[in-house]
Amino acid sequence: MRREDLADLSVFMAVADERSFTRAAARLGTSQSALSHTIRRLEARLGVRLLTRTTRSVAPTEAGERLLSTLAPAFDSIDAQLASIGELREKPAGSLRITASEHAATTILWPVLRRLLPDYPEIHVELSIDSSFADIVSGRFDAGVRLGEAVAKDMIATRIGPDLRMAIVGSPAYFDAHPAPRKPQDLAAHQCINLRLLTSGGFYAWELENDGRELRVRVEGQLAFNNVPMIVRAAEAGFGLGFVMQDQVAEQLADRRLVRVMEDWCPPFTGYHLYYPSRRQPSAAFTLVVEALRFRGTQR
Repeated sequence: MRREDLADLSVFMAVADERSFTRAAARLGTSQSALSHTIRRLEARLGVRLLTRTTRSVAPTEAGERLLSTLAPAFDSIDAQLASIGELREKPAGSLRITASEHAATTILWPVLRRLLPDYPEIHVELSIDSSFADIVSGRFDAGVRLGEAVAKDMIATRIGPDLRMAIVGSPAYFDAHPAPRKPQDLAAHQCINLRLLTSGGFYAWELENDGRELRVRVEGQLAFNNVPMIVRAAEAGFGLGFVMQDQVAEQLADRRLVRVMEDWCPPFTGYHLYYPSRRQPSAAFTLVVEALRFRGTQR
């Protein structure tokens, strides 16, 4: 294979992964016209159309899909071999891409990376903050972070955080005007602040549990956000009840800016796990980061 063939195939993979010449150009640090020229040259050399282009999207043709299915494992193998060569260095080195929610990134990943990375200047980490359950394989991430119950069975998962707990909260002023709810049915009489989900586009149904009885409650209210900190602010301002992670309102609960209700309907659940494909050959840098993140039952 000629050197330019390998470069052209790499460009094809980037465009196919991103489904966009614009995003692929940004990822590769080049121009859209250069990518278009490379793809046309590759298609002419192979004698087949690899990508279907419309004004709105780019998608692999049948031939393109077949080529992708061959290239992906081959490039993964090359990446693994390059990583193994890098392990001959005195200290681990390499680049890692991890996708996680904002909550997981700020409470789990960043505190660990902030301590670890100064000692390993040749390890480069990219955190992609995304709550939409990105596909780590098609997105070419090295790993992702999800709650334990949401990790696919074909993935290797390492627990990186303690159990979590939800909390239903409202301001003292709100409860001066409204009786505190005691059971899920009471929520229908309250102003509740909704969370718009990025994955489905719908509102999040409050997941409640008491003595083995599980309920998903659809709530209503004047306000809705796709951002948890704004829900907390609105609850503090007296606009209604918020349903958020307990640690996201720890300070507000401590100084009584917020009051917690229905605590018996919010039991602990399994916390965050780092997950990655079982076929992945971990590099020394990846293994180091995983071990640093591994939850050992102590506070971070």
